[in-house]
Amino acid sequence: MLKTSSLKLLSKRIFYVQPLSTQVQPQERLQTFRTTEDNPLNHTSEHIGQFYKLSPDAKKQLFLHGGLPKSFEVQIKTFTESCLMIRQPSIDIINCMKVINYTNPVVRFVLYSKKGNGKTLSMAHVIHYAFEAGFLVVHVPWVGNWMRRCKEKSNSEFKPGNIDLNVDAAAWLMHFKHQNSHLINNSDFKTSQDYVWSKRETTLKDTPLVELIEHGINRIKFASQCIVALAEEIKKLSQEGKCKTLVAIDGFNGFFYPNTRILTEKKEVVHPGNVTLTEAFLNLSKCDWSNAVVVVTVDELAIAEKDQICCLPRYLLGKKGFEHMDPFVPVPVLAYSDKEFKSCMDYFRERRWVLPVSGQDEELQFLSGGNPYRLMQLCNSL
Repeated sequence: MLKTSSLKLLSKRIFYVQPLSTQVQPQERLQTFRTTEDNPLNHTSEHIGQFYKLSPDAKKQLFLHGGLPKSFEVQIKTFTESCLMIRQPSIDIINCMKVINYTNPVVRFVLYSKKGNGKTLSMAHVIHYAFEAGFLVVHVPWVGNWMRRCKEKSNSEFKPGNIDLNVDAAAWLMHFKHQNSHLINNSDFKTSQDYVWSKRETTLKDTPLVELIEHGINRIKFASQCIVALAEEIKKLSQEGKCKTLVAIDGFNGFFYPNTRILTEKKEVVHPGNVTLTEAFLNLSKCDWSNAVVVVTVDELAIAEKDQICCLPRYLLGKKGFEHMDPFVPVPVLAYSDKEFKSCMDYFRERRWVLPVSGQDEELQFLSGGNPYRLMQLCNSL
């Protein structure tokens, strides 16, 4: 007869082994949540609800300096691959980008949703498409980092009363340079006018655009004003037909939320309109130029927690921001559909992150409400 301790050990092993034997899913089920089409240029509505792989090279070039949620970056490391789900909002925008007339004023899209529904990842899919389609990408990963967690501030030397965030500005210029490293050395990309920075420093007309960018990186005190100049040069290059441009800004409503965490020397709150970076990106989001597309998100997380009471664009942008963006195409990012939820759960199981249990999908769908971020949090403890 077996001793009591041996029986306990055997029962633990049986309890542990049995779920592992059910991890293997039918092959036909596995094939439905992945697509072999990893090029976003070929994504259509038929691919909605499926995951595609973002290659390490593309991820490094596009999102090395930000643009993906931190929780998603952790998931990428855990799963040892970066996969994005193809969803309706990004496909809608991509389809529009394929057919719009670029000689007309820019078309502006506003992604909005409740927190955690996937606005940032939908934008990431659009950015990847634009990158593969040869667009010049102007991407702000998160406006809140400037308005609520800036690294350094100083008074502007070019516009009295304005505040420069030069360390953040130089970091953004590096991000822009890295994302567009394959384009900015184009011989057609030259400055259209002289820029005088000081008595001894000047960027002359017809200087390669990359030198203007490097000047802002190397001379940090001029970084914010370099972005203002760069924004104007990008608009001119697009209008002249030398490039197509995608402007993608996450947390765009942060440019209009008055209660920033930037304080003057007198401890007074600085309005976003008095921040030099705001001038540059509001200029790029206007509809007074062509050969470009503007995609922004409005997000409750870009404002103070006490004011996070509504996710609709009119509330988050405020009167001034709404008028600035009008007219725009509103793009809601909804919770997971049944198909998307099943694809996500199948993906988690394939990566051995979740063990299959009877009734698991129904329970998790109810608890998460189909919210992608909430679902990821619930599965973290399984």
